Amino acid sequence: MVRANRLTVHALGVVMIFTWGSTYYLIAVLAAPIVNDTGWPLEWVVGSLSLGLLVAGLSAPTIGDAISRHGGRPILALGCLIIAVGLAMIAAAPNLAIFMAGWAVLGIGMAAGLYDAAFSTLGGIYCEKARPSITTLTLWGGFASTVCWPLSAAMVDAVGWRGACFAYAAILVGVCLPLILAMVPQATRPLKQSSIDADATLVLSPRERAMFWLFALIQIIAGLFVTIVAVHLLTLLQARGISLAEAVTLGALIGPAQVGARVLEMLGRGRHHPMWTLSAAVVLCAGGLIVLAAGLPIVGLALILYGAGNGIFSIARGALPLSLFGPEQYAPIIGRLARPGLIAQAAAPMIGAILISRLGYDALLHVIAALATINVLIAGMLWQVVRQRPLGRVDC
Repeated sequence: MVRANRLTVHALGVVMIFTWGSTYYLIAVLAAPIVNDTGWPLEWVVGSLSLGLLVAGLSAPTIGDAISRHGGRPILALGCLIIAVGLAMIAAAPNLAIFMAGWAVLGIGMAAGLYDAAFSTLGGIYCEKARPSITTLTLWGGFASTVCWPLSAAMVDAVGWRGACFAYAAILVGVCLPLILAMVPQATRPLKQSSIDADATLVLSPRERAMFWLFALIQIIAGLFVTIVAVHLLTLLQARGISLAEAVTLGALIGPAQVGARVLEMLGRGRHHPMWTLSAAVVLCAGGLIVLAAGLPIVGLALILYGAGNGIFSIARGALPLSLFGPEQYAPIIGRLARPGLIAQAAAPMIGAILISRLGYDALLHVIAALATINVLIAGMLWQVVRQRPLGRVDC
């Protein structure tokens, strides 16, 4: 059983690298070649990712309900196929409208093929034992940009941006889909009918509703500042007098910090409640951004703290709902929690650009530091609600 568990998680890890790499991380490499080849406006090409994230957020609750009823394997498999279709549409797009439509399709595939769907799948299969698997999966996912950015660049050089999209579609159908069908077992535990009624309305107690909305608010705020940092970090650092080369070098510290923090979490083997993981995540993110906003000459340390917090926040996002709401409600809860966070991520680049244009770079740094600090306070409120019962394990 342990070996089967590991093989399933490692297979899903490979899938996560390519689903993330061919969606969320795709436009970073392909934007310039697309603009140069087509003449389409850069803001529309880059904005296609926001459209995809918006559609993913709107689709996420439906995906979560589908996983709760049918298990994760068919939904993840369908997600790979939908992403492949979206990539094919993008590759063959004769105009900007079809290109954007392809990203809308890609958004549905993102809802069905990225972390939230994979977390729900693992929760359905392994129940309370899913937390180590979730941690390991995020460790794999942390290498998505490391693997796919160079791969995307190499494919663009070899076959152009359209050929790169077709190549990713082929990888999803030829590699990821067989891995899901062969290595991901179907959940055998039936869903309790009391969890979701006939019209897919989630039934929560007042206390559960409070936990849901507090955690959803944390995800909304995190979605805003994490995406703003991802999009604007280099320009924010350069506005502080740091050269582009130095900014790139410092920004590169975030990835290893994310992976390193996830490794430490994995070594803990889930012996602590995931509320502690969430607490560490929001404190580290806030600490890093406060140091950055204060202009202290320790930018590298600030980005390491921020990266570590962001790295384990992904684990908390998957593990905490399983502990708070139980396995029966896990998939629909994950789907509903994903919606506001993804919509916030979709809006964040525009919000960041507006703040920069109206208030300046320093003000934007102070705003995101304040947002991260607010998350610490909300996490404290969530602690108060959670402590109304013992921090025990979830039973299947």
